[in-house]
Amino acid sequence: MTSTAQPAPGEPSIAEIMITAIAAMLDGLGHVAVGARSPIPGSAAHLAHARSDGRLRVSILGSRKHSSFTDGARELFDCAGQGRIDAFFLSGGQIDGQANINLVGVGDVTDYPRARARFPGSFGSAYLYYVVPRVILFVLEHTPRTLVPKVDFISAPGTSPPELYRPGGPHALVTSLCVFRFDRARARFALASIHPGVSRETVRAATGFDYDEPDSVPVTPAPDAGTLALLRTDIARTIADTYPAFAAKTWGIR
Repeated sequence: MTSTAQPAPGEPSIAEIMITAIAAMLDGLGHVAVGARSPIPGSAAHLAHARSDGRLRVSILGSRKHSSFTDGARELFDCAGQGRIDAFFLSGGQIDGQANINLVGVGDVTDYPRARARFPGSFGSAYLYYVVPRVILFVLEHTPRTLVPKVDFISAPGTSPPELYRPGGPHALVTSLCVFRFDRARARFALASIHPGVSRETVRAATGFDYDEPDSVPVTPAPDAGTLALLRTDIARTIADTYPAFAAKTWGIR
């Protein structure tokens, strides 16, 4: 399940289920920052903002309308280091069971000709992973190719030695099939919910890393009619300013 195409009227798409799941993790926060290539978390942040009656501040890197940053990424890093960002979002070409993420490449990434694939680069992921209290991972492609036993390169580590103070770290992983919660004490994921129509067996077969699984796994709440209407109108128009291609593909907003 990797498509974000428009669903049948009244039926939520995979993207809308992921957006709703992420938005629920932002309730009660004060300031959420979103990267320039994160339309699903960006939509979730705007949904959470709408539900908070405007109390939640949303900063989207690269947006002129939805960010107060005047110095781009440098100001984002300053805010994060000062403890003024409550949540951020990271993804990767590979994510493993210890919540390590790989944003560099597959194969021997230290030797360019030997690398089987190259990703955009780590940017400030390691820094933000350490200092932002709630980092939510997300990935649209839920396959053993993406969710691996061990990443080929660690761009940002999910855990750190006990003696190293770390206020931030992984909170959850939201995919096109399910939601995982990260247990920092055990340094591993646990299956928190499966999306409507998805089986536990499908998730297990599509996941390259091991994870904990309770006897009873709840279904990820689908957006209700009011949330769907909000997503497909106000949120869609808002997000089109920063992510026009996503808004056009998901909601037909041009």
